Amino acid sequence: MTENQTSSVPSTQAVQEKHQVDISKLQTWMETNVESFTGTIEVSQFSGGQSNPTFLLEAGGKTYVMRRKPPGQLLRGAHAVDREYKVLTALGQTDVPVPRTYALCTDEDVLGTWFYIMDYCEGRIFWAPHLEEVSKGERAAIYEGMVDALARLHNADYKDIGLQDFGREGNYVARQINTWSKQYRAAATEEFEPMERLLEWLPENIPADDKTTVIHGDFRLDNMIFHPTEPRVIAILDWELSTLGNPLADFNYNCLPYSMPLGGRFSGLLGQDIDGMGIPSGDDYIAMYCERTGRSSIDNWDFYTAFNMFRLSAIAEGIMVRIKNGTAANAEAMETAKTARPLAERAWGIVESKLL
Repeated sequence: MTENQTSSVPSTQAVQEKHQVDISKLQTWMETNVESFTGTIEVSQFSGGQSNPTFLLEAGGKTYVMRRKPPGQLLRGAHAVDREYKVLTALGQTDVPVPRTYALCTDEDVLGTWFYIMDYCEGRIFWAPHLEEVSKGERAAIYEGMVDALARLHNADYKDIGLQDFGREGNYVARQINTWSKQYRAAATEEFEPMERLLEWLPENIPADDKTTVIHGDFRLDNMIFHPTEPRVIAILDWELSTLGNPLADFNYNCLPYSMPLGGRFSGLLGQDIDGMGIPSGDDYIAMYCERTGRSSIDNWDFYTAFNMFRLSAIAEGIMVRIKNGTAANAEAMETAKTARPLAERAWGIVESKLL
């Protein structure tokens, strides 16, 4: 599936050889563990590069989704489908739009790796912030639906829903800067000055606002499903990076398209006639979030933008190392890796403009 497409049914394919499923074992397990399950399972696999293979299960006139750890030796803490299941199940008690979960399997004798079952949510996926596939009159409402979903997440009381142990409270940004600085130092294939300056400046300028909420970690337009006909989110997807953290960092990440130019791996809205496109301005979008989360404004916005670009730059540099080591070779990986320097340059440019 390419950018600038929507799909009411995300594309599927035959199950890949390396991800084969023992259907008879899965059938028996679901009959025992999934409420109201009936029928005989048919399995296909969603296309795409998810780190946790994702499958479409059809049985008894109902459709489910299975998320599963990949086979083989895995890094400690990676592919934590149990964490995904935990946060989705907890948020199911709130007004946050998430798929209903049914059961988690940690018995590797069933399919070889852990997995969980959740509802399939049929709706629309939008793949780029420009929303070229819908009319101008629909775009503002879609943006409003997106920010409303994120505000609901950040308003959820994580202690009330049993997520007090889902991460560490406080100092999220400081810990992230420390983590990604180390990752960058370990991975750097070349030294570039903007990144060096960010490594020095960011830890010294962390904002005092340190509220803790559940954060998604990768809240992008294409990580949610909208209602088939209405501009509201019915399911937020891809919770692999979710944790307890700073909601402003999470929200700012969602806003990065406003600070990114058209084209490339992270194509954005900077410099375009978004008013003519019917897309809310960055200030209006921030105001929508503030209204829904009880804030009068957001201070230190440029810091969070520089921080998120720094984080993406460090990730991209890590991917470049994997490419050179031969462990990541597809075209998308190379396109992402090439963004390391431009992202750092853009981040430092934002900081520098505020220092002058």
